Amino acid sequence: MTVLSPDHVARLRDAAGFIFDMDGTIALGDAKSGGHKALPHAVALLERLRQRGTPYVIFTNGTAKAPADYAASLRNAGFTVDDAQMLTPSASAAAWFAAQGLRRVRVLGNAGCAAPLRAIGLDVIDPSEPAERVDAVYTGWFREFDFAALEAGCDSLWHGARLFTASNVPFFATATGRAIGSSFAINAMLTAMTGKRARILGKPSRVAFDVARQIMGLPRSAAGAMVVVGDDPALEMRMANGAGAMAVGLTTGLMKSASDLPQRDRPGVLLDGLEPVLHALA
Repeated sequence: MTVLSPDHVARLRDAAGFIFDMDGTIALGDAKSGGHKALPHAVALLERLRQRGTPYVIFTNGTAKAPADYAASLRNAGFTVDDAQMLTPSASAAAWFAAQGLRRVRVLGNAGCAAPLRAIGLDVIDPSEPAERVDAVYTGWFREFDFAALEAGCDSLWHGARLFTASNVPFFATATGRAIGSSFAINAMLTAMTGKRARILGKPSRVAFDVARQIMGLPRSAAGAMVVVGDDPALEMRMANGAGAMAVGLTTGLMKSASDLPQRDRPGVLLDGLEPVLHALA
């Protein structure tokens, strides 16, 4: 077990709130059940935070399901997680679109990807649906992507819509190894055809961090006292470092070493599992 420094222990104990990644951090997708399997010490750690009264959210970069569906899957795996504690990039995107007055959004994603946008009353346009006056094109989990959706997305972008995405990383961790992120491929096609680059509204964006902070009821001044825990240096570590939060990296998913990472993607501490964090909060 990795031994944390006294400074690390103090930051963990005094944390204003925690943002946890899901896949590769607290759980892994279980192909047999279609749900999740908890990683060692993850259930106990979240329960300890609940007992301490320390707020936390779980922020997956996946948009295959609505947040409530992910929360239900984690509860089936033994976690005590409320629907409101589960976030996806579509949750942060929905809040940001509403704040910016972008009401008509073409979603190149499945029903789970679009659900948070529909839930707050945005006008969601289906992938290949003919539409005028589209404010934004938003990409997410969409294994059903086809040529009709490509043409419709390009048409909206050519007529002035702005391009946004849930995620632009090529891979994510599963129980059987890494899997391809569909939005990465879709973004590459849209950019090649239109010249527009997608703005990320999921991790590692400050939009995602701030929505998570607000969900926990924390002020902007609390950012430096927050902790972000994850396995992807380009997502959780970059997001934490950009916001001044403590970056706790794990080798249970995509990240195996920090020595060859650029500074913005390096964890403040790299652990082999969650047990040291659990002990720090004893």
